[in-house]
Amino acid sequence: MPTTDQSYAPPVTRGLGLHGLLTVLSLAMVVPFAWMVLASLKSLAETGDPEWLPKAYHWSNYAEVFRVIPFLRFVANSFVVAGWVTFLQVFTSAFAAFSFARLEWPGRDRIFFIYLGTMMVPGLVMLISNYQIMVRFGLVDSYVGLVLPAVFSAFGASFSAFGTFLLRQFMLGIPRALDEAAEIDGASKWQIFWDVILPLSRPGLAALAIFTFIGNYQSFFWPLVMMKTVDKYTLPVGLLFFDSEHGQATNLLMAAVTMSVLPLILLFVVLQRQLLRGIQLGAVKG
Repeated sequence: MPTTDQSYAPPVTRGLGLHGLLTVLSLAMVVPFAWMVLASLKSLAETGDPEWLPKAYHWSNYAEVFRVIPFLRFVANSFVVAGWVTFLQVFTSAFAAFSFARLEWPGRDRIFFIYLGTMMVPGLVMLISNYQIMVRFGLVDSYVGLVLPAVFSAFGASFSAFGTFLLRQFMLGIPRALDEAAEIDGASKWQIFWDVILPLSRPGLAALAIFTFIGNYQSFFWPLVMMKTVDKYTLPVGLLFFDSEHGQATNLLMAAVTMSVLPLILLFVVLQRQLLRGIQLGAVKG
């Protein structure tokens, strides 16, 4: 007589357990954001109270942010820096990924694994040397000095290596027959890369661009070291005004942070399909 395994959980039960776990994790992520939004609507005296809801909603805190700091200027600086870093990292990662995925040359796989090892190098290890290089070339307090190390040095190595890995996995899933057909038609390696592989890699490029932009939009330490002029501050550095010149203005700081994350949320909502598709397709072939 067949026996039944009493430890077997029905699919419905397992589904409920998984949804319950995801609900708890979602709440753990949403609660700090909700506190931030509610704190941005409190008066300064209320920010230390344990009550979550403000006694009166001070919507004027958001207008006060624009009076205290040049908020739009800081946002524009962050967009310019993050945009250039994103463009350069996606561009160089696509070239590297094409070389590692579609070209045959001695030591390719070994060099690729060594390149991935740069993800283990903390950016702070190269802080002093990078700063000295920027000083020697006169790039301190400039956007160029802010962008270049984030693209090519240890500050951007983790994003660059990750981007190369992501695009390489994506390009490995593209049939080799397309390369052979293009070569028969007389296409060069550059034409194969630009006209065949790159258009088919758009989901991966979009995913990498989103990851890179968000990571550099929130970058704090390197801009803090490099930038000396207030008008050139990026947004994370500009928010320090609320903790220095104006004391601990927690309500204004939370209002500024709330407005600063809105572009990232909008970016994710608009491009979430491309992001998920790029990640899924890039993980198909290892």
